[in-house]
Amino acid sequence: MAQKTNALITGITGMVGSHLTDYLLENTDWDVHGLCRWRSPLNNLEHLVDRINNKDRVFLHYGDLNDLGSLYNVVGKIKPDYVFHLAAQSYPQVSFDSPVDTLNTNILGTARILDCLKNLKKDATIHVCSSSEVFGKVPKEFTPINEDIAFHPASPYAISKVGTDLVGRYYAQAYGMTIVTTRMFTHTGPRRGDVFAESTFAKQIAMIEEGKIPPVIMVGNLDSLRTWCDVRDAARAYYMLVTINPIAGEYYNIGGDYHCTVRQMLDYLISQSSAKDKIKIEVDTERLRPIDADLQIPDTSKFRNHTGWKPQISFEQTMQNLLSYWRERVKRGESFLNR
Repeated sequence: MAQKTNALITGITGMVGSHLTDYLLENTDWDVHGLCRWRSPLNNLEHLVDRINNKDRVFLHYGDLNDLGSLYNVVGKIKPDYVFHLAAQSYPQVSFDSPVDTLNTNILGTARILDCLKNLKKDATIHVCSSSEVFGKVPKEFTPINEDIAFHPASPYAISKVGTDLVGRYYAQAYGMTIVTTRMFTHTGPRRGDVFAESTFAKQIAMIEEGKIPPVIMVGNLDSLRTWCDVRDAARAYYMLVTINPIAGEYYNIGGDYHCTVRQMLDYLISQSSAKDKIKIEVDTERLRPIDADLQIPDTSKFRNHTGWKPQISFEQTMQNLLSYWRERVKRGESFLNR
């Protein structure tokens, strides 16, 4: 009997981790192992609980990027063939309040997991997830942003992802490990956390439609330009990244084709609402960042030429699916923080 292929996803309980799990279960025969903290909410894996309980190709392992011993235990037990390192303190706004935790988790946490792999499963194919935030405030003349534009991070989170990016490439070059790094631009869809702009807007619209809150959407900076990609297209991209001739030490921009401002994205969400004629918009100063990466237009030709990947899900479908996700949660009677 052939030995099973094992994939390890750090951050399996997040939006991307859960969608990547869905993709691997549907499109491969791999066993999927997820690293999660014991206190991590399992909402995004709710549809997989029976499979997890029955050990049907999905397994959860408790650990923490800041606990080296737990990482050694998990990596030693699984000995993964593929690793998707997605776990991070991933909210830029929080990083201004908790910069040290963000830097520790995202930079040193990456070094810890890679060190475990170096010592226990050096031949694994490893995806290190950096971020488009590393590029920060890019002058217009340098758009679209290619992989070699200078880093100019605009938040502690972005700084931490610069470290993540460099640590991943260092381990590839220094130890001969097959590590590939991605800078994914804005990606969203169902299960997106409500601390991110498009998701909090969709949540607020769903609550307005049900009469849970007044018809006022609280917003931050609406003028930033974003390139939108569906999370399910992102999951497919990550699978292709590690299975189509992965080149050790390479790094890729990945992103969608559709560009618009945050304001235009909000206008589209509102246009899909039964309450669109009564909704008003107000700026909440607590939602504004001290500095914002405001011109996010990627050049993704390097990744597309290497893998043949291209997005398949439209901006409109993504936003409609995100709105449906929040409508379902609101109709179930869930309670949410004002954010």
